[in-house]
Amino acid sequence: MSARFRRSAHDYELLPRASFEADDFPDLQRSVSNSSWLGLLVVRLPGVKHILNPAAYAHLITPRRRRRSILRLIYWSLFLFPYFCLFLVVFWSLFFPSYTYAPAHYNELRQLSLRSTFPGRANVRNEKVFIAASIYETNGALTSGEWGRSVLELVDLLGPKNVYLSLYENDPDPVSQDALVEFQRQVTCNSTINREKFDMSTMPRVILPSGETRIKRITFLAEVRNRALRPLEESPVAFDRLLFINDVNFVPLEAAQLLFSTNVDSNGRANYGAACAVDFINPFKFYDRFATRDLDGYNMGIPFYPWFTSAGSSTSRSDVLAGSDAVRVRSCWGGMTAFEAKWFQDLQTSHTASSSNSTHPPPISPNSSPLRFRAEEDTFWDSSECCLINADLEYRRTGLGMAADSAILMNPFVRVAYDPRTLSWLPLTRRPEKLYSLIHDILNRIVGFPSFNPRQMEMPGQRVTEKVWEYDDPTGALVGNATGENLTGHYREVQRIAKPGGFCGGRKLLVINENPRQGEGKWGGIPPPTPLPEI
Repeated sequence: MSARFRRSAHDYELLPRASFEADDFPDLQRSVSNSSWLGLLVVRLPGVKHILNPAAYAHLITPRRRRRSILRLIYWSLFLFPYFCLFLVVFWSLFFPSYTYAPAHYNELRQLSLRSTFPGRANVRNEKVFIAASIYETNGALTSGEWGRSVLELVDLLGPKNVYLSLYENDPDPVSQDALVEFQRQVTCNSTINREKFDMSTMPRVILPSGETRIKRITFLAEVRNRALRPLEESPVAFDRLLFINDVNFVPLEAAQLLFSTNVDSNGRANYGAACAVDFINPFKFYDRFATRDLDGYNMGIPFYPWFTSAGSSTSRSDVLAGSDAVRVRSCWGGMTAFEAKWFQDLQTSHTASSSNSTHPPPISPNSSPLRFRAEEDTFWDSSECCLINADLEYRRTGLGMAADSAILMNPFVRVAYDPRTLSWLPLTRRPEKLYSLIHDILNRIVGFPSFNPRQMEMPGQRVTEKVWEYDDPTGALVGNATGENLTGHYREVQRIAKPGGFCGGRKLLVINENPRQGEGKWGGIPPPTPLPEI
């Protein structure tokens, strides 16, 4: 071979590395020199260097393409967001469900109730239970429907020998009259089914500044509830529990669990002054905000889980988030409430109080007559009778007018609804509830919940001074808080003695529309004549 074609071994040197290898990929250079798996991959596989070189893509990233990429990102984020939310709901429902797995003693009571059919199977201690209900129905929809069947089944679970049922219905229509007669025929325990034409002329009235008189809605509601409690005044039986049921759809076994499983002590006995269910107007929306207050006395937040705001100590909210069956509150009702019955009875004295004074507030004493429902006396201050009964119970137990012993409890394992369809959805819609807590807290702050209550911190028996606005009539004579726009007025300081339940109320007047005009319902409201400043 010609010498000019011969080359020594030294002539076959490696070509110098390209600049992009040395300068643009220093980590790659180190990797190659260290004989790492990535370095070997770059050396042995053709095209890998090109793939790893950012310069190969520089011509693709134009301003227009960059804008389109951002738009695509926004589009896909919006498109995928519902699916992400659905994933979270399914994931939390399966692995972190809310109020789905009750404590063991709840399941024990359930098994006892399912294993047999003997009456009283859910009442293992044979506790005496007084069941009360004041209802209003059309065409017998309650007593001849699912509500009536649930009440009868509950009586069977508790044991007819252990139960007294008192049902009060005012002004039933003819069909409801017949339904009540048939319902009473099916009742297997001692009972009083009272149906009557309610005489509204017996109700106390408040005088408006204009001189008009009206009946307070809460006065009426307190009275009909008290009429359902009348048999307690004559009964020689010392009842252990009192269960008040509204016109709600409920699961009878859960009502028994509310009575006997809520906050059990070391002996396995339920321990509470009052224990409430949680009621829903639709599968997500909590209903009875008017009667419910958290442990600090604040009113409710936006009416979905966890219901309570983070104001104050946020104890009630924390109890809900912890999944407690004994959420500590100042007041609740929830469509169905169990009470410690001894506060509603006085077996040592005869009970001769008439219904006309049953709505009057009790004396400011923790040792007064048996508890009854009442209404506020102030014209332009109203509270739920169901909140006031809890406030009075709290005061009887402690003498302090404060939640010193956490006697009032809400049990979210027990849920009721105002129609059967909603009730059927509740086992499913409760499962992903824990996802809602953050957005619930944010929305509460945005809308300003909890709202201000000037009487929230008042203590029973405390002397309180406040300013009220009083109108004068056109001639200058004082006529009180007048509503006429042409009247003059002034502020005046007044003193009063605080009663239990200041945390329950607000400045409003809820009335009965005795002769409703076109488009008006049975209930109405009259706002205060002018905003009243607080001091």
